[in-house]
Amino acid sequence: MDIIEIIKVILLGIVEGVTEWLPVSSTGHMYLLDEFWPLQLSDAFKEMFFVVIQLGAILAVVVMFWNKLWPFGLKKNRKPESESYALHAVEPPAQAAAALRAKGGKQGAMPAGNGEMTTVNEKGIYAKRGVLVMWLKVIVACIPTAILGFFLDDILNEYLYNGPVIAAMLILYGVAFILVENWNKRRTPHIDSIAGIGYGTAVLFGLFQALAMIPGTSRSGATIVGALIIGVSRTTAAEFTFFLAVPTMFGASLLKLVKFFIDGNLLTGEEIAALFIGMAVAFAVSLAVIKFLMSFVRKHDFKVFGWYRIALGLAVGVVFILQFAEVI
Repeated sequence: MDIIEIIKVILLGIVEGVTEWLPVSSTGHMYLLDEFWPLQLSDAFKEMFFVVIQLGAILAVVVMFWNKLWPFGLKKNRKPESESYALHAVEPPAQAAAALRAKGGKQGAMPAGNGEMTTVNEKGIYAKRGVLVMWLKVIVACIPTAILGFFLDDILNEYLYNGPVIAAMLILYGVAFILVENWNKRRTPHIDSIAGIGYGTAVLFGLFQALAMIPGTSRSGATIVGALIIGVSRTTAAEFTFFLAVPTMFGASLLKLVKFFIDGNLLTGEEIAALFIGMAVAFAVSLAVIKFLMSFVRKHDFKVFGWYRIALGLAVGVVFILQFAEVI
């Protein structure tokens, strides 16, 4: 792979790392970049690359939120570190501590310091029940996209991955962000923590996420807009969207890889290098972008992203019109 192609892959990794988490559509941005400066690799590889590169961004979520995502730990003569939210308090901490003492401290339930209960065995290995419950909600929310993606992936690739659809979805959801945020000024969110997300709400999250199968929608954009509509706070909506991305994007990437090889394609050395470089760059950039977004949503609304989406959608539409007129 020559230096020019490496630069293109690095740019695509930067675009993915930035736009995967901001509600502005990574597909729309990569479409524009590849139109103006196309990656000189096969179309089959690029179709797979634009999805699998997301694994780098997903790894950033796993690293940054490890304590909230991993439900197991080792006690090492101290109580497990408390989480930033309590998801599933089984019994009051005082009662749990008494029960633990009654059992000789070898095995039983113990408080994690904030009301969340953990189960500790005689070796000191503990499982945080609240995190396990959170993962059950995430799995429930993944079901709609998993089912629809399995049956509709080829149809969507054939009929919807084009300039007009991407432009239309960018503009549509841009307008939706502005309208929903204006409406939200008169409302108070009734779900302001992960603990407040029930299984029914998780299903709704999943249905909103499934809308992002249409290119140009933005997975985080569709999920956050939907969450705001049903009364979830911005911070909670963003955080649950990050968690939901982990199994969703791993599944989507696996599906793309399997189909890539089933269709008789093989990865060349250049393509393997492109994948690893793109994912590494997306990972590094995502670390910074996730920190920025979590800080941003605590103080600001999403209207600025709505206006940006509208401008980008118009740009994509102009590019398509010029292509259609054979001007570029």
